[in-house]
Amino acid sequence: MEKSPDKGHIALLGWSLNAVEAAENFDRRYVVVAPDWAEEYCKEHDIPYVPWNFERLNDRSMEIAETLQEMGVDVAIPLYEETVEWAGAINSVLLDNPRLYGQALLLRDKALMKRRAQLGGIRVGIFEEAHDKEDVIRFLKRVNQTLLKLDGDPNDPIHLKAFDKAGCLGHRVIRTPDEVDTIPEEEFPVLMESHLDGWEFAVEAWIHNGKIRFLNISEYVTLGYSVFVPATPELERYRESITRQIEKLIKTFDIDFGFVHPEYFVTSDGEMYFGEVAYRPPGFKVFELLERAYGFNAYQGLILSFDPKTTEQEITDFFPREVVDAKGVAGCFGVYPRRRVVSRLEMPEETEDHPYFESHELTSPLEETVTKRTAFGTHWGLLYFFGDDPHTMRDLLKHQEDLDFYV
Repeated sequence: MEKSPDKGHIALLGWSLNAVEAAENFDRRYVVVAPDWAEEYCKEHDIPYVPWNFERLNDRSMEIAETLQEMGVDVAIPLYEETVEWAGAINSVLLDNPRLYGQALLLRDKALMKRRAQLGGIRVGIFEEAHDKEDVIRFLKRVNQTLLKLDGDPNDPIHLKAFDKAGCLGHRVIRTPDEVDTIPEEEFPVLMESHLDGWEFAVEAWIHNGKIRFLNISEYVTLGYSVFVPATPELERYRESITRQIEKLIKTFDIDFGFVHPEYFVTSDGEMYFGEVAYRPPGFKVFELLERAYGFNAYQGLILSFDPKTTEQEITDFFPREVVDAKGVAGCFGVYPRRRVVSRLEMPEETEDHPYFESHELTSPLEETVTKRTAFGTHWGLLYFFGDDPHTMRDLLKHQEDLDFYV
């Protein structure tokens, strides 16, 4: 598409083909900042590209901000968890706002993030940092003591999470002191938190001039396995209070532009508890699901909400109305083999024949032995579904958990 010189010049931090395609088909100039393995592909396809190793933090780190500034780039957009800090550092230079780097640190470190949320009057569970296994055992005992558990009562679980990893990576549930022995030393330090009983869901909110421009509620069927959009009416009825929570989050974290992806728990009495918040696109292809359900490109929405030159009219015209403008319900399921040894991929007929089934991105197994799933592990590929009814979608995604795709 023809690029407008009057609109922002944006840098995409990290590699995502869907984000690149969205930028290519949009009216803004863009450049991809990615590791050098992306160079060949970018050259071949005439994609504007700057090589950068995001794992290397040293006295040359300022260089990338200066390089982008010289190119006339207005803003950097993080595509992955690991690039959020870089975007904060780069944008503090490009937008001449040093506070943005500190904000990015808060949005990267789960312990700092929870403290900031607490200071803003947002409800969180009990949490602490652990530096070794003894800290975990002490926290487990203290949480259960607080819950007035008696000897012989089963423990309430605690959750362990990496400070700065995306999604379910490094997430463990610990119920007994014996389970603490299974944690490798190299995983420390970790964040520990009490278990929150309730319905867990995620939110995707595009923000421009400090205001929410589009708010999606993603319904998890089983965390780490499946998600669909828009949510069921049972979850959508909380939209008003969810919107208030996001407004509180925007105020607490001083967010003026961009995109947030927080997770919450709603308890049976309607109380909202904050889980965590990310400042980058969600996993499980939720952007792609939104495009399937609504027809708008969520990556282009990302570019609009980050670009300081976006006009009020542009942003208003771009986003559809939540829920009512959806053409259907889009869902996806992450497949994880249920057997210890597998030899081939075999799609269950009942999945392929279901009217909601659209496609999959599963591949034949590379090895026969399935590695034991540590914590939540990583799925082997996604299945995509689309249909009219959110309840049918929910039950269908739940049912996939009982099927074997690798035999």
